[in-house]
Amino acid sequence: MRKNIYSLFIVALLFLSCKKSDPATSSTTDNKQTEATTNGDPLPSWNDGTLKSDIIAYVEKVTKKGSPDFIPEEDRIATFDNDGTLWAEKPYVQELFAFYQVQKMVEAKPELAKKQPFKAVIEKDKAFFEKGGDKALIELVGATHTGMTEEAFETAVKDFFAGAKYPGKNVPVKQIRYQPQLELLTYLRANGFKTYIVTGGTIEVVRAISQDFYGIPKDQVVGTSFKYKYDAVNNAIQREPALDHFNDKEGKPVGIQLHIGKRPVFACGNEGGSGDIAMLQYTQGNKYPSFQLLVNHNDSIREYSYQEKDNASLNAAAKNKWHVIDMKNDWKKVFADQ
Repeated sequence: MRKNIYSLFIVALLFLSCKKSDPATSSTTDNKQTEATTNGDPLPSWNDGTLKSDIIAYVEKVTKKGSPDFIPEEDRIATFDNDGTLWAEKPYVQELFAFYQVQKMVEAKPELAKKQPFKAVIEKDKAFFEKGGDKALIELVGATHTGMTEEAFETAVKDFFAGAKYPGKNVPVKQIRYQPQLELLTYLRANGFKTYIVTGGTIEVVRAISQDFYGIPKDQVVGTSFKYKYDAVNNAIQREPALDHFNDKEGKPVGIQLHIGKRPVFACGNEGGSGDIAMLQYTQGNKYPSFQLLVNHNDSIREYSYQEKDNASLNAAAKNKWHVIDMKNDWKKVFADQ
């Protein structure tokens, strides 16, 4: 959920002027992916090479009965970060939704336009977010993600995804998913792995689209969460504007324990914000053979090219002998089809 706060206003300008897309683009099945998988190659959008071979070899050895590396099916837990790992993160979809909510909430209650952080977004007051930093960003997310029932919030999320286009690429948000990762999720599930999303984004936003976008049920999503209270009068759960758990960096292993209760054997994150190092390290401590993957965003032509200033994630990968996805060379194709 963290990022460079200066980009918020560029995103706001782009997103608040975007047009609706055709809701028909949100089909629940990636037919091309499924067809290719059943035709023999489980990872058709991955280039043949050492990494692809290592992934397949790992899956085969841990699922072969009688193998010394065999992992019982109930322990085949695979966790994936979302932003920058399953879909693009420049800019964060979470923030696009926050701006969408500002617009909708102000339309419904114009008096909100005079209150922060709504006023800062509408007036594109960069100084408000520069001064407030992460606290101001969390305040924005809290103001736009709470104070309503779960049903109302999920409806708002689905309305957003039905119409939003991704800035810079002018495609529906669903098309910024990484096709190779969709294939990897399918391949793991076909071999008895239970796949989870473990994200720094808010759990409620990702739950609303996890089944449709990734084939992952909402109860297999771990994310940043707000505090809840039970409204006995309306017999409903209300989300309060206060964080309960920030699911990033060292918070990810904690979130995994809280929601899953088991240490994963397979984990995939990305280089870009150091947010997945702890999750990959935690996975490496499993008593069973484990596999760690880190997406390196080095493809400026098809996606983006960016690195952490301290190179922490790639350094951790080298030190711990994790597998690094060279996006430019390991992926034959980056984004999913419409």
